[in-house]
Amino acid sequence: MKKNLFLFALFFGFQILTAQYTEIINSKRPGFSESPYGVGTKVFQVEAGAFYHKRAYNQLFDTSKSFGSSLFLRYGIFSEKLEFNLDFAYQQDERVFYNVIPSYFYNVNGISKLRFGVKYLIHNQKYTDKSKEVRSWKKRTAFDMKRLIPSVGVYVGVNPNFIGKDFKEDGVSLKGAVLLQNDISSRFVILTNLIADKILLKNKTEFGYILTATYAVSTKWSIFGENQGVFSKYKDNEFQFGAGTAYLLNNNVQFDISARSDFFADKTNYYLSLGGSWRLDRHRKTKKSEDVLKGEKQG
Repeated sequence: MKKNLFLFALFFGFQILTAQYTEIINSKRPGFSESPYGVGTKVFQVEAGAFYHKRAYNQLFDTSKSFGSSLFLRYGIFSEKLEFNLDFAYQQDERVFYNVIPSYFYNVNGISKLRFGVKYLIHNQKYTDKSKEVRSWKKRTAFDMKRLIPSVGVYVGVNPNFIGKDFKEDGVSLKGAVLLQNDISSRFVILTNLIADKILLKNKTEFGYILTATYAVSTKWSIFGENQGVFSKYKDNEFQFGAGTAYLLNNNVQFDISARSDFFADKTNYYLSLGGSWRLDRHRKTKKSEDVLKGEKQG
């Protein structure tokens, strides 16, 4: 059980105590959803990867292929509940016009995403420590209904529009999200993100959700499945399904791989990603025993 809990801390910030900090890396990758928990004070974390994205729609203008790299920087400061982060991506697109004969292909490249964000944990759900129940096997193994109540965090980000000219929006915009996490068992975690993006941009505001389920297969391996929906009044709604796996090399390093697609008959849209996460852990110098998630604790 100790090792399984360590793996959850790796993959989605699985928490049982009131702390933020975990003994092993707490990475957002490889899914798109985000846990309400941060990395912990005095912890600097880098999450990076390469991606390939192919899209083919029945439109006059189409972005057919994208190659790029993503970078997510995280730092905890001031409070265990608070995290500051930077979300960055650079990509090269092969674009095509279909409304001319012959079709016209050309390439563009540049920074495609730049967002400064802050995350704060509002509520950390606690669970009954059933390991202390020695009189009744039924009570010891019964499902804890408090696990249906999620831990809750909020996220606010700013898109300053300091990106490549071919990826620019009409101006500065905001992103907001409510982050929910349910620890269904010691192996199974569900994340739900409710999102509003491109706020302040006229006729471009989007609303969406991400629902992620992750399962600890072993002390080193974890798998996930994910569903994402994006809704807008001004373009077609999007629905994607993804899956992937993460491997824990050591307490501070994780590797991952994932794939996703929308599976619509009239379009092709799939995304492949390979990456890893690394952290510089300065938390240990000041941590207290009650501030750290211990693997031997059970929920």
